[in-house]
This record gives sequence, C-alpha cells and structure tokens, in this order.
Amino acid sequence: MQRQLGQIAALAAALLVPGQALAHASEGGFVLLLPTDAYIAGGVASVLATVVLIALIPEGAARRLFRTRDLGRAGPPRGVAVTTALSALLLLWAISQGFAGSQDPVKNPLPLLVWTGLWLFLVAGCGVFGDLWRWLSPFRATLGVMRLFGLRPLLRYPARWGYWPAGLSYLAFAGVLMVHIAPTDPDRLAWMVLAYWGVTALGSALFGARWLLRGEGLGVLMHLYAQLAPLRRRGGRWRLGLPGWDLDQSRAPSVSLAIFMLMSLALGSFDGLNETFRWFGWIGMNPLEFTGRSAVVGPNLTGLILCGPLLVLLYAASVKAGLILVEAGGFGASFRVLAPAILPIAFGYHAAHYLPAALVEGQYLWNMVAHHLGLREITVSTGFFNRQASVRVIWLSQAAAVVLGHVLAIVMSHVAALRLHGSHGRAALSQAPLALFMIFYTLFGLWLLASPRGA
Repeated sequence: MQRQLGQIAALAAALLVPGQALAHASEGGFVLLLPTDAYIAGGVASVLATVVLIALIPEGAARRLFRTRDLGRAGPPRGVAVTTALSALLLLWAISQGFAGSQDPVKNPLPLLVWTGLWLFLVAGCGVFGDLWRWLSPFRATLGVMRLFGLRPLLRYPARWGYWPAGLSYLAFAGVLMVHIAPTDPDRLAWMVLAYWGVTALGSALFGARWLLRGEGLGVLMHLYAQLAPLRRRGGRWRLGLPGWDLDQSRAPSVSLAIFMLMSLALGSFDGLNETFRWFGWIGMNPLEFTGRSAVVGPNLTGLILCGPLLVLLYAASVKAGLILVEAGGFGASFRVLAPAILPIAFGYHAAHYLPAALVEGQYLWNMVAHHLGLREITVSTGFFNRQASVRVIWLSQAAAVVLGHVLAIVMSHVAALRLHGSHGRAALSQAPLALFMIFYTLFGLWLLASPRGA
C-alpha cells in the first residue's frame, strides 16, 4: 500500500510542475494522501444525520429556518455604469494581450483573468458576497452605450425562450473548459472571448437587459449563486439570514431555469469526473500514458452532452418517487419548486473542486497584476501540496464545502416540501427519495475529490 501511495505521490508531483498549472483551464492535478474512506464516511454520515434531524424538528421551527433579520434601508446601487465600463475596458485590454502579448498562459493576462479571476474567484465570490457580476460584468457596457445614444432594444424577448439560450451559452463555455484542446492558449482564447462577447452584445442590442438575465449563461449562473449569499438586498432593505433564504423566498423557477440549475451541478461534477483514473478506464485509456487533451475530445464531448440529461432524469425520478410515496400529484410544480435546493450542492462542489487550483493560480494572477502595477511579485510555490498538515487542511476545507452544500440543500428542499405538501410528516416522506439521492451525491462528490487524477 505504501508503495502504491508513493507512486501516486510521484505522479502528483509531476502534475504540479508550474508550467502545467493551466493545463486544464486553470486546474492542476494532485492527490491527497489521507484516510479518505474515513472522511467520505464521515461526510455521508453528516448528511444522513441532517436528514434525520430535519425530519424530527418541530414543524414550526422548520418553517422559520429561512426567516431574515432586517438590517436597514438599502439605497439604490450607484456607480454600476462606471464599474462595468471599466470592466469592459479591462477585458478589451486583456483580449489585445491575448493576441499580441506573451503566449505563456501563466503570464498572459487573458487566461489568468478568464480562468482564474473570473471562473475561480469571481464565481465563488458571488456565492459568498452576493451579485458581484452585476458590478463587474463587461457585457453590460453594451447597454450603457445604447442608453448613451438613446437607443432602444429592437425586439421583445420571446417568453417561450425562457432560459434556454443561457443554458446553451453555459454549455458552450463548459465545452471550452473541458473539451477544447487548448483552452488557455491566449490567441485562441482571445477569439473565443470575442465570439462570446459578440453574441452577448448582439443579444443585448436586440432584446436589451432581458438578454443578460435570460441568455448570457455565466451571468445567469453567477446570479443564481449570488442568491445563496446570506446578506442580500430585497424590497429596498438589507436582509440577513441563513444562506439560500433569498431562493427560498423567491417564486418557483420556470422549467428552463430549473433545468439550468441542474446543469450547473451536472457540468461541475463532470469537470471532476473527466480527470479521474476511473474515467480514463471507462474510455479505454491508460492515464499514465496520457498524450494530451486532443486524445479525449470525443469521449469528453460525449460525457459533457450526456451528463446534464442523466442528472435531470435522476432528479426527476427522485421527485416522482416522493410524490408516489405521499400519493400526490403536481410533478411539474414539485420539479420546479425543489430545483433551487440543487444550487448549494453545485456551489459547494465548485468551491471544493477549484480550491487547490485557486491556491496555485492565484499566485500567478497576483504576479500578473503586480507586474503591470509595479508591485512586488512573489515566488510561485506548490510546497503546501507536499506537507501532510497543509494537505489535511486543504482536504478538510474541500470536504466541508461539499458536506455543507448538501446539508443546506436538504434543509432548503425540506422547507420547500412543506409548502408543497402542507404537513411536516408528508413533507419528510416525500423527501425520502430526494434525500437518498443527495446522500449518494455526497458520496460521489467526496469520492471525486479524493480520486487520483490523470489529466
């Protein structure tokens, strides 16, 4: 066993060479040499205990879980036009650097801003601090230009489109992240960012702000994660409550938005699965002889396309099974009302999955900023992956993010079920299949974090 662990450690060290830090769109490979079976069992037990406690607490207490505290009046947001305009200028400069600057992904500003600044830090920041994307989205600059010249949207956004355009754009983004052979190549990335921005600008010109709320995938994802933040502006007041209270107090999402929520979990999970030795075994490839992303484009694209429908089917089956247990109808309403409870799981896994990458690539991001602002640069280090104490802290932080996400999901799901079924007992019974689904997904998420990786 010790010999095998030594071999895995050697592989992990090879994958952590600084020049490879951006090999998977801002993620390096590593293995945590800890008693993972014990940690996984503990995590699953914590989620299972939460299910039991939720079923036993008084009904009145359960209904009050997402009450909020009023912290005072919230004035209208000021300066959004300025911050989004500056963000647009920053992105334009980064795109120009993608074409003309260094083609080293750990030095060029564009890959660092897109894959590290935006995808690692900004997405996580929205789930903790609220809708930062509203202030930092460069794509809102199109609306600012339209207002400046007195232009109005040319068309009305078709209601039947729902959030399907956002789902497609998010799927395209995930395709670049997980399937494209060179997602961090500055020159190629510059063209892809321009294409994404061009589609978004066209949508904004045609349909106005509604396109940013319905058709721009990254914006929709970050807005949803922002609703998990404990401090939120609502009804002109600042309110503080249990994370996810804003989702609990919002009306049920449409079918298209509910499916988008499920997609966020499916694509995030596949982003971890497609790097594991198990996945390489399934597609018939030796991970120790991995020749590059071009060798797995087909299998990864197939997995990317199928993971969303598969998760939707599993979730729908769990919801339907719960309704059968309580002899109730209303599958469509239940599907929509319970879907927001998936978001804490998706966000928790995003934070856990990218934590090690953020620790490394955050250093490259700082050095890029420091270089252009004349600040002191630091020596990039991955030494904390070689010490058991620091690795233990990293793993515990990852496991905590996954487990807490599932615990919050179960709480949100039960409170939503109370609204659907009226009584505590019926709600608990209807949630049994979905709770079982979440328990197994906890096991799956922790297994993904602990699995050896080959890409």
